[in-house]
Amino acid sequence: MLSNLSVKHLRAFVALATHRNFTRAAQACHLSQSAFSALIQTLEEQAGCRLFERTTRHVDLSTDGRRFEEMARRLLGDFEAAFDDLRDHAERRKGRVAIAALPSLAGGDLPPLLASFHQQYPGIALELHDQLADGCIEFVRRGQADFALAPAPAQDADLRVEALVRDSFHLVCPADHPLAGKRRVTPQALAGLPFIQLSRTSSVRQHLDAALHPLKLNGVMEVEHLATVAALVEAGLGVSVVPALALFQFRREGLAIRPMQMPTLVRDICVVRLKDRGDSAAATAMLDCLRAHYRSGRR
Repeated sequence: MLSNLSVKHLRAFVALATHRNFTRAAQACHLSQSAFSALIQTLEEQAGCRLFERTTRHVDLSTDGRRFEEMARRLLGDFEAAFDDLRDHAERRKGRVAIAALPSLAGGDLPPLLASFHQQYPGIALELHDQLADGCIEFVRRGQADFALAPAPAQDADLRVEALVRDSFHLVCPADHPLAGKRRVTPQALAGLPFIQLSRTSSVRQHLDAALHPLKLNGVMEVEHLATVAALVEAGLGVSVVPALALFQFRREGLAIRPMQMPTLVRDICVVRLKDRGDSAAATAMLDCLRAHYRSGRR
């Protein structure tokens, strides 16, 4: 049966076809001559024909051997190329990592991390999909991302969820606003103030509404993007509350940033992956990089 044959038999055949000498071919395969001869004998038995013509002084390919030679060399070359590629991926010389991440991460912490990762692993291709929380999880479920960086979804039976970093919330207001003089801001201080809201589909809005309930905010505008929130607050149209991971968009001369005095107002950013799919070597390397970054407190 063909199951008795292996790459060793192909290597032995190609070595003998190349060297035309049992001793030299066995040495090239790092085998004893008896072990090498046994491989050739098994190959011929399985083929049902002689692949080599032997004399006391010379070894040559038979007609059937010449017919088999080109295919054997191609098969061996394809196998070695495939195995080299596999090893390159395992040893992180090649690969691909696709990440779905909240815009606050995709535009803030991730770019310098990705640049550092690319320097360390230049052969690994990187993909970044900036999505709202639900979009991030969909990318994982559809297999378009190796993992997501997002809050844990409510429906997670098919997912692996690993807490990565806890994100606190801060008030942002014009630099000349009365709340800019406070060290910390209580939720009650927001009552009645014109408030710039993010859309209800954003995880920021969902966490804010849940933590502040039953306090009603005086929402004057509802927008999709944090950059728009920053511009509207700077223009004096209202105040807002945003997560620490997004504060890079609010560090402007005309704005003040103050922490919220509310311990329950936090969101956990998690690594979200499919339960039934393991991590590639490239994805493992990226996850190690993320864990090290947040454990070190460099954020």
